[in-house]
Amino acid sequence: MSSVFSDHPLSKAIPLDKIRYNEQGLVPAIAQDYLDGTVLMLAWMNQESLEKTLLTGETWYWSRSRQELWHKGATSGHIQKVKSIRYDCDSDALLISIEQVGDIACHTGERSCFHQLEENEKVAPPADTLSEVYEVICQRRDNPVEGSYTRILLEGGDNKILKKIGEEAAEVVMACKDDDSEAIASEVADLFYHTLVALSYHQVNIKDVYRKLQQRRR
Repeated sequence: MSSVFSDHPLSKAIPLDKIRYNEQGLVPAIAQDYLDGTVLMLAWMNQESLEKTLLTGETWYWSRSRQELWHKGATSGHIQKVKSIRYDCDSDALLISIEQVGDIACHTGERSCFHQLEENEKVAPPADTLSEVYEVICQRRDNPVEGSYTRILLEGGDNKILKKIGEEAAEVVMACKDDDSEAIASEVADLFYHTLVALSYHQVNIKDVYRKLQQRRR
């Protein structure tokens, strides 16, 4: 995939002449959360909406039903701030990395339009692995399961959770000193897990951690 632009302001020239629009002059655009990678929605763009997106730094799409441009979130306030745009190897599809204001992309009020797994069942679409594990931990916190190790940790509070973090951190150090790749991966996974439990216990959203990491990318 090729990057269309990467930094704000969005003043870099986009290769509009390389984008392959269909017979209706449209190209599919997938909006993806820039923090955890969740696919939020699929919409359509024409050249004008793509240009307005680049100009404003917020997503503009083309409504096939209304046959007009629409500024995502103009009515609801759930605008999408563009972080980057990529086009695929055939230049006929766009992937837009966005910050979703309000964390709601779907007109139904769901975070993602892709929330339907089975009939009458709403399930959030997959995100990155850490976010998914964090979500399970939060579910265990809010709906304890008998015999769950996560429940035992949470019930033990900081004393139990922080002790485990200290132990796992020491084991990561030892695995690294032994230069044991498999052990390093295993111990880091344990450290990540117990750290996620601490985040959940203290009601800290993992996306807030991701935001801090994004700030440190520069």
